[in-house]
Amino acid sequence: MLKKISDLFAGPAMTIVSGGFLVLSLMFLFTGKGFLFNPAWITIALSGYPLTYLAITRLVYEKWISSALLISIAMAASIAIGELFAAGEVAFIMSIGAILEEKTVERSKRGLKQLISLTPMMGRRILSDPSGIQEEIIPVEQIKEGDILRILPGETIPVDGEIAEGNTSIDQSIITGESLPVDKSVGDQVFCGTINRFGSIEIVTARVGEDSSLQKLIRMVQEAENKKAPMQRIADKWAAWLVPVALGISVAAFGITWALGNEIMEALNRAVTVLVVFCPCALALATPTSIMAAIGQATKHGIIIKSGEALENMGKVDCIAFDKTGTLTNGNLVVTDVVPLNEEVGKEQLLSLAASAEAYSEHPLAKAIVAHAKELQIAIGPADNFQMMPGKGISATISGQTLLCGTVKFLKEYQIPMNELVYIKLNEFRTQGKAIILVAKEGSLIGVITLSDTLRDTAHSVVSELHGMDTQVVLLTGDHMQAAGYFAKQIGISTVRAELLPEDKVSSIAELKKQGKRVCMIGDGVNDAPALKLADVGVAMGSMGSDIAIEAADIALTGDDISMIPYLKRLSNATVRTIKFNITVSMTINFIAILLSVTGVLNPVTGALVHNAGSVLVVLNAALLYDRKFT
Repeated sequence: MLKKISDLFAGPAMTIVSGGFLVLSLMFLFTGKGFLFNPAWITIALSGYPLTYLAITRLVYEKWISSALLISIAMAASIAIGELFAAGEVAFIMSIGAILEEKTVERSKRGLKQLISLTPMMGRRILSDPSGIQEEIIPVEQIKEGDILRILPGETIPVDGEIAEGNTSIDQSIITGESLPVDKSVGDQVFCGTINRFGSIEIVTARVGEDSSLQKLIRMVQEAENKKAPMQRIADKWAAWLVPVALGISVAAFGITWALGNEIMEALNRAVTVLVVFCPCALALATPTSIMAAIGQATKHGIIIKSGEALENMGKVDCIAFDKTGTLTNGNLVVTDVVPLNEEVGKEQLLSLAASAEAYSEHPLAKAIVAHAKELQIAIGPADNFQMMPGKGISATISGQTLLCGTVKFLKEYQIPMNELVYIKLNEFRTQGKAIILVAKEGSLIGVITLSDTLRDTAHSVVSELHGMDTQVVLLTGDHMQAAGYFAKQIGISTVRAELLPEDKVSSIAELKKQGKRVCMIGDGVNDAPALKLADVGVAMGSMGSDIAIEAADIALTGDDISMIPYLKRLSNATVRTIKFNITVSMTINFIAILLSVTGVLNPVTGALVHNAGSVLVVLNAALLYDRKFT
């Protein structure tokens, strides 16, 4: 009941009502007009109760001497000598600070639920009995290690395992972040939560339940979330010595004033005034008001900052780790090279033949080839006898001639000859991280078509600008080392860690943090979620990133514009500087006000007004962040 009352009174609506009555009290104080009772009593009740409740619960249950305790003491002392406006003023200012801080630390928790929802619920188990092979659909909880499961095209793999029969292509971006489906055949590993794109396969179960890759991913997100400490007010961090110092100066002011022959009421006034001006209200407002203004500034540029802690930490970041696919690259496959290997076939004809054959395929590489041909307005003819060999390639008949499109291994099965120059060329393409489609016609190799993800136009300038800000840049990706190294070299990243599973990315982040780095992780995939959580700051690509990555991150770029990263760093740096400046100003004002209180220049009411002026100054300075230019 007491907690519910505290929560009700601490809300924005009651705080507004509290402020209204405080204004009335000030008007009556200046005009000298009386009233049935001082309206400041309402302010004390509405804003003072939550403050007192917080101070007592922290002191009794958490053994925590907080700034709320000092303000409660000042409020009680002011009431004791009849200075109700001063009591109401300090309570109201702290209520405003609490509301502003609460707005800056609200964090969404939906991401983990979405990650859990990706877990497959059923599996197709293969049983052998005297009557023949049978299938049964069973809950994933009933699948045991060693069971044989059949996975049809389009189905999600429910366990970790090894392919025992069949060939296919697996979309395992949820685990590794790879931009392309990975061709798989007998003996290859498959992971829970990944999607079987094409062929029907049978797998032998290796890891189930809590041991599966997806469940490990979920646990890593949970563990990383638990490692994130909540933001504490600076005033509360200092309260352990702030309270006794304030009480000591207040008692000393009372004793010295009385000892010098002043009346006891004058001595009490000075003691209470010290407590009022000592209250760290401006100090408490320094952080949340600056953060609120900076968050508003960032929102205008399409950046959603979920917490004040993230903004503060971003200002301290000295190492930024990028995912590759969908972050530094556009995440879309495009044809990069069309290379004829036969003098009788030109580029257009090679592309026309390949597009005509691939037009019947649903593979992402095939779709990219067909889209490229259409974009160049190259004719796509009819094809007959289309056949797809999952994980290998396709065959089709065009104008009575057999055409093969696929991997080196696929063409070798058809005994298509390839000379050493072809292998040299293919190796060159592989070092550039490109996917390769070989095209053969009537038993002869006629050309190569390569596809690749493309770098964002701003990637190089962003990395260069971050280097200029003394920020280390690291590439963390699930792609092969050759592809990662090629892209990293183009944009100027020297530190590359490739072929990483989600746990490897987490380990890399943890290793960087052990080296004393403040790390920001930028990614877009489900596989990035644990690393985003563990990093000091996680930044997700908002429009093309997965919902889980966005929810796991502290900051989201709604426009996927990575050129906003340097802007975000400058904004965060300015916010940290503003917070430090506000703290310095508030403490300076408090120090001067304490001297004036001890010497009797200020009384509880004028002290409260000076105290209020300091709070207003801090808020106004913080508000300047909203319109400053950082781009």
